[in-house]
Amino acid sequence: MTIMYEINPPRISAEQNVLDTLFERIESISSMCDGIHLTDSVLGIPRISPLDIAKKIREYNQKIKLTCSLRVRDKELNTIEEIVKESIGIVDGVLILMGDKSNTNNDKTNLVSSKVVELLNDKGFNDKLELFLSIPANPNFAKIQKKIDARPKGFFTQIVNSQAMVQRITDYLKPKGFRIIPCLLLPSEKNLKSAEFLKIDWSNYKDNFIEFANEIHKLSDDILISSPNDFQMAQACLSKMKS
Repeated sequence: MTIMYEINPPRISAEQNVLDTLFERIESISSMCDGIHLTDSVLGIPRISPLDIAKKIREYNQKIKLTCSLRVRDKELNTIEEIVKESIGIVDGVLILMGDKSNTNNDKTNLVSSKVVELLNDKGFNDKLELFLSIPANPNFAKIQKKIDARPKGFFTQIVNSQAMVQRITDYLKPKGFRIIPCLLLPSEKNLKSAEFLKIDWSNYKDNFIEFANEIHKLSDDILISSPNDFQMAQACLSKMKS
């Protein structure tokens, strides 16, 4: 059972003080959660490699579970294999996903995430680290059959806003042996723009987030907390959940 916290690495052009603040936050929050998930150029904006951030974390913390996202939209298969190979021994798992379109790069390949996981599994990478795929919060299971057939370790969900969503996913996929990691957006004023952009309705849990998160955790055994613009509230909530 793990409680994970999502970190968005800063833009490639970030100054040193931004990086210093990032690692101070990671070190601080690592004592309040079981794992850190590092994203890969969210919204297509070029950001520092999540693997580079993971390497720095490993210099002072060998125990925290680390997972990172890996975009396939703008990479060739041999580049993807090299990154996954380099990840072994640094991160515990890699979330293979298409990734948001970038304004600066054209798509380099026609690769899809499920096919990439299938190819990586065929080469034995799943024996060395966990490979994940993403699924919608309310998936059509027939339409994600290719992802199921790719044999990932499990699935990260897009942001969920009800217990029923997670119950449906876990009822269908956990008996098949998949690990399910539901993503929850922390309801706070600072995260409101993110909720509006993603069209997330958090009215079901706005006033009882801790209780809601604990219920989701019981269903899935894992959760990922996202709070892109409110680190202080994330600290407070994770501290309460940990205790």
